[in-house]
Amino acid sequence: MIRRNSRLINRIFIALFVMILLSVSPVSAAAVQKEATVMNGIIVMMNGEKVKMTDPVLMLDGKLYVPVARMTEMFGAKSTWDQDAYELTIHNAFGDKMVLGDGVPVVYFNGSRYFMDTASFMVDGKTYAPLRDLTEMLHGTVKWNADEQVIELQAVQPAVVTEETNLTEISRQYQVSESDLVERNGLKSADDIKTGTTLRVIIPSILDNDAKPFTDKDYMLLAKLTQVEAGYESYEGQLAVANVILNRVADSRFPNAIRDVIYSGKQFPVAHNGILDKSVPNASVLRAAKDALNGKNNVEDAIYFFNPDVSKGAYWSSLEVITTIGNHSFAK
Repeated sequence: MIRRNSRLINRIFIALFVMILLSVSPVSAAAVQKEATVMNGIIVMMNGEKVKMTDPVLMLDGKLYVPVARMTEMFGAKSTWDQDAYELTIHNAFGDKMVLGDGVPVVYFNGSRYFMDTASFMVDGKTYAPLRDLTEMLHGTVKWNADEQVIELQAVQPAVVTEETNLTEISRQYQVSESDLVERNGLKSADDIKTGTTLRVIIPSILDNDAKPFTDKDYMLLAKLTQVEAGYESYEGQLAVANVILNRVADSRFPNAIRDVIYSGKQFPVAHNGILDKSVPNASVLRAAKDALNGKNNVEDAIYFFNPDVSKGAYWSSLEVITTIGNHSFAK
């Protein structure tokens, strides 16, 4: 047994967005520096064999995060990095596809959007994801022995329907309902399952946490407005502007739709003078708008943004400024 006081623990600081989940919706949280622990004393077992981690396991707020690259390698998955979108796409060994963003709590899993337990994030160009969520999406199981400091990973093979091992037997064996097995495998009904059918049997926990959908029109409108207002700003500034719009949608004092927020009143003159229609979002803006729609928020519940060098007076001074990014202050 590895004694707790024999671990070598180093401290590093990681900038990421911590999203606290209430039900299936994120609570806005500003970007803060959180202290993470490098868990050098942890032993990782894969299918009963000890494996070496090329990058360390991290612990943050009592949760374990693992390097995605090493995990995909161990589970026989493949991954590709999209530099423009700042997203990592993973294809596991059994046909599932998942897309992770940096500091984004929503994961795309087989084309649908779900909230993970916490957001994935990057350290020194390497993506880290919550241990349990990632393991389940890779079609595996995980056990964490805190006393022994051991992570036990097990790759689970899909089940094959035979005359002796039918859907009911597979449901019993893996303790998964028949309806969940049907849905997990993209089938319309149990009648679609025949002898020889291969069934994925690990049901990722994320499937219980659907993310609120958005349309392509809403996405592009949000990106166009962000481009006009902050196209010259950094990604962080663009993300902040996009979140002001979404915060207004969630605030009862404003309309409850992106289009209505942008076009109502005189807050955004560009929506009425033709400039917005001609806006062409750049890659950074497209990323910022998508990340905002997927729950990444760096301005808490700010519902205003303004340039403090231009907008002066009693009204602007009365607002509570949450943060200033580039040329804009973000306030409520």
